[in-house]
Amino acid sequence: MTVTEILTKLEAMGSEKLRLQNIRHGAHENQFGIKRGDIRTLANMIKTDHELAKALWETGNIDARFLAILIINPKRLSITELDSMARSERFAEVIDWLYAYVIKEHPDKEQLRQQWLLAEAPMAVRLGWSLTSGRVARSPEGLDLPTILDRLEAEMPGAPSEVQWTMNTTLAQIGINHPAYRERALAIGERLGIYRDYPVSKGCTSPFAPIWINEMVRRQG
Repeated sequence: MTVTEILTKLEAMGSEKLRLQNIRHGAHENQFGIKRGDIRTLANMIKTDHELAKALWETGNIDARFLAILIINPKRLSITELDSMARSERFAEVIDWLYAYVIKEHPDKEQLRQQWLLAEAPMAVRLGWSLTSGRVARSPEGLDLPTILDRLEAEMPGAPSEVQWTMNTTLAQIGINHPAYRERALAIGERLGIYRDYPVSKGCTSPFAPIWINEMVRRQG
C-alpha cells in the first residue's frame, strides 16, 4: 500500500466524535479520529514496513503516526531520527506510543535519556523522564536517585503539564521500588500536591504520588 492509499483508508475509518475528543486532549487538527484498535488491526495487516512508516510519519497526521509507530523497525532508526520525531509531535498520546513501541526497545535509549533530560522541547523532556522512570523500576543500577529526587522536587511545580506527568511517574516509581527513598518520595509528593485532586474512575489508582506509592506497596504485600 502507498501513503496515499493508506491516508484514504484512514480517512474512511475516521470518527468526528473521536477527532474532537483527541483535540480536547491536546491533539492538532491533522487527524481523522480513528479508534486505536482499528489502527492496530491495520498495522497487523501491513506488518513491518520501515520505509512506509517513515513516509507516514512525515505526513504529520496523528492517525498515520500511530500506524507508523506500529510498523516501523526501531533498530533502523538513528538517534538523530528519533530526536527529530520526538520534537516534531505535540500530542502526548503519540509520544507515549513512540516510547512504548519504539524508544523503549532502542539500543541507544540510555544516550537518548540523558540527552532528552537536558532538552528544551517539552515532548523530548517527557520522553527523557519516561525513560528515567523505566530505569528506576527495571534497571536502576548507576542511577543517582537522591539527585533525581532533588531535581523532581525543584522542577516539577514549574514543568509543562506534558513533562509533569512523566516526572510524577518517576517520583512514584522511586517510592514504590526503592524503600530507602520512599519516605522522601512521599514527602515530596505531599509537599508539591501535584494531582492531589485528579479525578479518578472507580477502581483506578490516583496519580497523586503518595496515594499511588502507598497503594502499590500495599499490593506488594
